[in-house]
Amino acid sequence: MPREIRRRDGSLARFRADKISFAILKAFEATGKGNEKESERLTKKVVELLDKKKSVPSVDEVQDTVEQVLIYEGYSDAAKSYILYRKEREKIRAIKSFIDVKDDLKLTVNAVRVLKERYLLRDENGMETPSQMLRRVSKAIAAVEANYGMNKKVLREMEDKFFGIMSSLEFLPNSPCLMNAGTGRGQLSACFVLPIEDSLTGIFDALKNSAIIHQSGGGTGFSFSRLRPKGDAIKEAFGSSSGPVSFMRIFNEATDVMKQGGRRRGANMGVLRVDHPDIIEFIKSKDYGGFANFNLSVGVTKKFITALLSNKEYDLINPRTLKTVKRMKARDVFNFIASSAWRTGDPGVVFIDKINEKNPTPHAGEIEATNPCGEQPLLAYESCNLGSINLAKFVSAGKINWNRLSSVVQTAIRFLDNVIDANSYPVQETEKVTKANRKIGLGIMGFAEFLIKLNVPYDTEEAAALGEKVMAFIWKESVKASESLGEERGNFPNFFGSVWEKKGHKSMRNASLTTVAPTGTVSIIAGCSSGIEPLFAVSFVRNVMEGTRLVEVNQLFEKAARDGGFYSEQLMMDIARNGSVQNIRGLDGSIKRIFVTALDIAPEWHVKIQAAFQKYSDSSVSKTVNLPETASIDDVKGVFLMAYKLGCKGITIYRYGSRENQVLTVGEYLSVSHDYSGGCSTIDCHF
Repeated sequence: MPREIRRRDGSLARFRADKISFAILKAFEATGKGNEKESERLTKKVVELLDKKKSVPSVDEVQDTVEQVLIYEGYSDAAKSYILYRKEREKIRAIKSFIDVKDDLKLTVNAVRVLKERYLLRDENGMETPSQMLRRVSKAIAAVEANYGMNKKVLREMEDKFFGIMSSLEFLPNSPCLMNAGTGRGQLSACFVLPIEDSLTGIFDALKNSAIIHQSGGGTGFSFSRLRPKGDAIKEAFGSSSGPVSFMRIFNEATDVMKQGGRRRGANMGVLRVDHPDIIEFIKSKDYGGFANFNLSVGVTKKFITALLSNKEYDLINPRTLKTVKRMKARDVFNFIASSAWRTGDPGVVFIDKINEKNPTPHAGEIEATNPCGEQPLLAYESCNLGSINLAKFVSAGKINWNRLSSVVQTAIRFLDNVIDANSYPVQETEKVTKANRKIGLGIMGFAEFLIKLNVPYDTEEAAALGEKVMAFIWKESVKASESLGEERGNFPNFFGSVWEKKGHKSMRNASLTTVAPTGTVSIIAGCSSGIEPLFAVSFVRNVMEGTRLVEVNQLFEKAARDGGFYSEQLMMDIARNGSVQNIRGLDGSIKRIFVTALDIAPEWHVKIQAAFQKYSDSSVSKTVNLPETASIDDVKGVFLMAYKLGCKGITIYRYGSRENQVLTVGEYLSVSHDYSGGCSTIDCHF
């Protein structure tokens, strides 16, 4: 047997006959002929032919020999399948070559494109590879260990640990960390909340700070609730206020200019309390276009919900005078919220009183706003660093690897705590507040594949119970890790007076530990579904480059199809017409039940899954309830009320077809943009 094989880049690697056997077996599965024993016999034939050449075979020579043996042995159908597979791989390699990135992690074409476009550094020597990017990040974050007296040996060990969980795609931090760690920029946080005070100076200070943060790669959240309402008196100018919505337009335009340093779109969350006198103008602000750089959320209070459920009026309060200026029927306002969300996808709702009930540091201030996607309620000037665990990596042979999950959680918590110290804060006040609470957000992605590997349909009580169980495990392991770090490095400065101290904890490094972010391009890099979203499609067409489209098939479905003997290229194209398998004739019912997509699932199951994860998320959960085009305004109302009753901290809906600029569209085939990963399907509500 040859000892080595020559790769396409000219380097040598160990020759592995098992890879040949696996490839032949896959060709057999695609045609329904042959078996594992036969694949091993044919592998021996291939090895014998290669051995006769007395030279190091190339990858192409090995594959040519496999084709020859399959044809000679009478497996022409399998040979054809193998040839088509080679051609598809050749096409993918050609696209990667055109993208001009050396893919040393064997990522998807789309992952490579996204990395080149937004993450990989360039210098006079060329562009870094994906593994070099991860090594740069792990080295920069591990260097923080020196601040706590660790020697060079420990630093190297931690660097290798951090690199290990990232290069295996078991864990990835938020985008600014991947982009900026180990560079001169050094801004590593995903999200910030900035206060907006009721003065011209306060408003434009916030605008300046948001521009600086966007330039550094962060997103910002604001509450406009402190601004006096439209028409209210301005003594200094002997005039009247134009109201919060008018100032939001200025923030929106400034964001459009900044484009987050050229590598990320500007992202904002605008929150207005439901008891602000300008609430109707705020709710309707996206009805006629505009505010493309904002997600909007109404800050819903307990008083409002009480009035809504009893069909009563509630007070609208001028934030300048704190006096009631008007009363409205809660049901009328709720109708406005639901109908606008039905038309445009905005606003969502945040249950602001519930958020403050769970505020871990109430003595440090009241929470008024969240980050752009809603999963991080933060104090004024607070920032947060996020990271996500790819749950799909922790299931093998239908079983969850709890031990490995525990190990990765422990390493990820240390990584995220280090990020706080490694960070370069773009606004001085954010460093002070962030380090006082040291909040981090460890979440998950790949939940859809996790369920599929466990043979559990997404829209079931079993799935909700599994979501709660795995998030509870991650939370408990995160608490252990933070307690240990607290003993080793000291508690977060606001520990005394915090919820943690009141619950009897002696040490805690971080005020908040868990969250569920939408993950976006991070899940594209990891090759899994976004956050806790279901699959958005089983098979679809992705626009990977200008003029180049690729059919993408969920890898688990492809495996199930090959294992079940019903795989065909035509089947994949048929599914790609709308992304769902539910109306495909001839498919087994059990396959249809497991491979459900976002629009196959009833709205209540989206909410139940979110609520299950919320129970063990210190912060909040980013999740989009996808509704079909035929959904009604009453359906939207039902989602909002159900989310409140089940304990969610906020909720967002998106009705398919309600915006012109969707990145997921159905024409001849279901087609998506290169950077779409699931969830909300418009460019201005999925940052």
